[in-house]
Amino acid sequence: MPTPTAAPADPSTTGYRSLLRNREFAGLYAGFTLTVAASTLSGFALGTLVDHQTASPFLTAVSMYGATFATVLGALTLMSVADGSRPRRTLVILQCAALVGVAAQAVPGLPLAARFGLLLALGFFQSLGTGTRMGLLAEVVPTATYALARSLMNITSGGTAVLGYAIGAALLRCLSPREVFVIAAVLTGLGLAVVAATIRERSIRLSRRPGLRQTWTTNIELFSRKGQRALLLNLWVPNGLIVGCEALFISYAPERAGALLAAGSAGMLLGDLAVGRLLTAARRQRCAFAMRLLLAAPYLLFGFHPPVSVLIAAVFVSGAGFAATLPLQERLLELTPDPVRGQVQGVESAGRMTWQGIGAAIGGGVAQYLTPGAAIAALAAVSVAVTLACRACEPVGVEGFRPPRPGRDHALTDKP
Repeated sequence: MPTPTAAPADPSTTGYRSLLRNREFAGLYAGFTLTVAASTLSGFALGTLVDHQTASPFLTAVSMYGATFATVLGALTLMSVADGSRPRRTLVILQCAALVGVAAQAVPGLPLAARFGLLLALGFFQSLGTGTRMGLLAEVVPTATYALARSLMNITSGGTAVLGYAIGAALLRCLSPREVFVIAAVLTGLGLAVVAATIRERSIRLSRRPGLRQTWTTNIELFSRKGQRALLLNLWVPNGLIVGCEALFISYAPERAGALLAAGSAGMLLGDLAVGRLLTAARRQRCAFAMRLLLAAPYLLFGFHPPVSVLIAAVFVSGAGFAATLPLQERLLELTPDPVRGQVQGVESAGRMTWQGIGAAIGGGVAQYLTPGAAIAALAAVSVAVTLACRACEPVGVEGFRPPRPGRDHALTDKP
């Protein structure tokens, strides 16, 4: 279990400024922000380049979001490196690999096949880097402020992505995609420098060599436990299906799709801010189930075709439900022994990103046979059903999950 603090932090007295005074957290946060900015710019540049060369909507979409599917490869193969004995060195190496990959996209005349190969490699390294970064985050901040730290990173990730796409669109009016790749490489290099300068090595680590066998052993143990399995399902599936709803905004209302997407992003940022900053851990846990329902229920209105202004308000309210990930991530951390929390959080992040891609694919497929509004309502209904089903099968305990029992539940990593 994560090392307890002497006194729980109260969100009303502990703020983002106090977190940023922690040098290591500030380094992780700044490196993460720069990495998200670089990834957004490079993704937008690659999508533009592929669209110009192929005029294929499918290849363009894959070029922009295909890396999310590669993250699952990291979760299934080498995610145990996130809990290696030298996490700082691991993160620096992964940042170097990301730098090489982004810089390689700037090579003139690079074939599309090579670009897609680089995209998959970057997605793979991204998943390992996320696991390593989140494992370090759980060690550099007190347990009581973990949700606050994740809240700040979630808010920054969403805001940076929105700004990144806007800035990317502006840059591509006066620069070529290759020049935007160069800017993305510079941002990646700055993130690497920040991590190298601020993060120190940690000591709570596995003594065994990480690798494929260790990754599979931990993953099998993780998914064999009903509580953790239900947590992961709640983190992945409802979230991914709602992203599938968002992927249909352009088909539903082409002229108002931008407003719908902006409303969802605004609701998400506000929800993360309120839940992470204003609620105590106990209140977050009590609100988690209601927020999971709030995430999906407003989208049922799309099946009735109300005025778009009503739908914009509904999407804004729904966006706040994405903050349900905070108490779920907090609970997952509580149930995870120290030596494998990097891998477990990496698996959680990779699965969530992969399900977002799956949700978009499901939404597009359903919309081929139903109207976009009916498809959105259908995905929302399934999301609600999954949330209710997972709630019904959760064991008894805080937010339905049984606390780990010493000597048994810690068998995940306590074996020599």
